[in-house]
Amino acid sequence: MEPAPPKPSPLSRFRPNRLLTALFRSVWRLRRGLTLGAQGAVIDRENRVLLVRHVYRPGWCFPGGGVEKGETLIEALARELDEEVGVTLTEAPTLHGVFSNSANFPGDHVALFVVRHWDRRGEYRRRGEIAEAGMFSWQELPERIERGTRARLAEIFEHAPIGSHW
Repeated sequence: MEPAPPKPSPLSRFRPNRLLTALFRSVWRLRRGLTLGAQGAVIDRENRVLLVRHVYRPGWCFPGGGVEKGETLIEALARELDEEVGVTLTEAPTLHGVFSNSANFPGDHVALFVVRHWDRRGEYRRRGEIAEAGMFSWQELPERIERGTRARLAEIFEHAPIGSHW
């Protein structure tokens, strides 16, 4: 009669590659540098679009900003629209697309929403990082508009093919 095989150790299920993967997974996630932003193409009944100019970067662009931990994309968009320009969503926006923005910041991605149902009180807020804000006709955009913003406006208003890079 042969002796019974020894009982496996509780640690035997952790093969070296699994253990290394488990250890490095958390480090890898911290070092990836992936960022996600939510921006809104806020459009009024006259088909004008709300654009902002930040104090820290050149050109006009859509209002929006980074998604915080625990936020959904729409929650981040709603927060940023309220903080930057005093706009409140009255219905869910439509996702236009998610774009790689790695030319501006490696690992950055932007989710752009088309916002047609919204409200605001008084003038557009210009707080902190916002130097200017205003509504512009698609045919009469400001002179210095950010390249990715211009491409997204062509997609929305002229039905240009939707790109993948901001």
